[in-house]
Amino acid sequence: MNSAVPAPLDDTAIIRALQVCKAEAAAGRMTESDQLLARLAQRAPDHPAVLNELGVRMLDRRAAEQAHALFVRATTADPGHPALWANLASSLKVLGRRAEEIDAIEKALQVQPRHLSALLQKGVYFEESGDARTAARTYQNALACIAPGAEPAPAVREALTHAKKLVDEDHAALSAALEQPLAAIRERHGLERQRRVDLCLEALMGKRQVFYSQPTWMYFPELPAIEFFERADFPWLDAIEAASPEVRAELLRVLVADREGLQPYIDFPPNMPLDQFRELNRSRRWSAYFLWNQGEANAGHIARCPVTARVLAAVPPRPRIEARAPTAFFSILDANTKIPPHTGVTNTRLTVHLPFIVPLGSDLGAPIAVFNNRIVGIELRTGQLAVGDFLIAETQDRGRPFKGGPIMSIQRDHVDYDRVDGGPGVQVGAAVDFVAKENHRFHHVTRARFLQPLGR
Repeated sequence: MNSAVPAPLDDTAIIRALQVCKAEAAAGRMTESDQLLARLAQRAPDHPAVLNELGVRMLDRRAAEQAHALFVRATTADPGHPALWANLASSLKVLGRRAEEIDAIEKALQVQPRHLSALLQKGVYFEESGDARTAARTYQNALACIAPGAEPAPAVREALTHAKKLVDEDHAALSAALEQPLAAIRERHGLERQRRVDLCLEALMGKRQVFYSQPTWMYFPELPAIEFFERADFPWLDAIEAASPEVRAELLRVLVADREGLQPYIDFPPNMPLDQFRELNRSRRWSAYFLWNQGEANAGHIARCPVTARVLAAVPPRPRIEARAPTAFFSILDANTKIPPHTGVTNTRLTVHLPFIVPLGSDLGAPIAVFNNRIVGIELRTGQLAVGDFLIAETQDRGRPFKGGPIMSIQRDHVDYDRVDGGPGVQVGAAVDFVAKENHRFHHVTRARFLQPLGR
């Protein structure tokens, strides 16, 4: 008779056997699954993964004491695995040992601070303890673990829905509590002085995302990260707006009489790493009509657009940099064409938008910036300028041809910092870009969606 003891299993074999056990259970063959798990436990009685699976099944069968004992053995065998501590906390909750429960949750988070299950358990603990504010903050940390656009696992989907509900309720309660003292401050000091406080509170309460300049080429330190500037900072905008009907007429004449003058806006050698812009590279779906290109004037195009050229020449902060600026052009995006998310090249310039054609039949204008699916800044309206630092953008038409309004980029230190390191002399890479747009929106994207930079 062969009485040899079976050889010990290695980790790979144990994990593979556990997967078979779970597959049997998922298929509804629970008896066979339990038998396989029992045989595995005989061969690997102290393996933390086996102890954990036995504990989970005991907990499911309301045998909390047995589950707790198994989870204690598992965490002793492998104290560096957060899921084991989270499961131990679950058994302690059923046993009513709340102080030990939160201690186990904290140990899980010490191992992995962004462990989703442990964060959700911690939120539930504080919620059931009557501390709704701490619960909401913990739930907010849990929600932050889910990448934008990612689909959460079915096992935590309901818990995340509840977490979001509590976070929203907490933000609403905090907003209501702050409204009365803030209203008194607004009345005393005026709305404009309160704007930055309001932006701060919106970010604090999760109503808006904070974006930072991350240019693809040159970052100039210590410039304010202002998304939308006050119109009063740019007294020369009125003259540009006043000329917008004539500039628009010149653009429309170009689109009829000189379409051959349009060229692909994205125009790089095919061997460059274009990534998200590969589809638009050398394509007339996104065309440009240059008046100036990298400091070089196009005399024929300027002759067709004398009013536009004269208006641009009169802009006070228009930079002139050899082989770089000015650049001035109209841009035409065909229907059903999307400009993918991208970042700008430098934070030393601002972008001024002057649309000529907004969505047909719309009295609201075209939204220029959307944060968390809501318009927060301004909307483009025909002939009205808007100034902002649009280093992260996504542009998309709404099914109609893209025509219309110039976008102008100006040197940042002309606006804010004439005193910074030589003032207007700091003009590396600045340009004046006029881009025609219709039916578009600029959408700031999260860090997770950053794509490879476009080297323009």
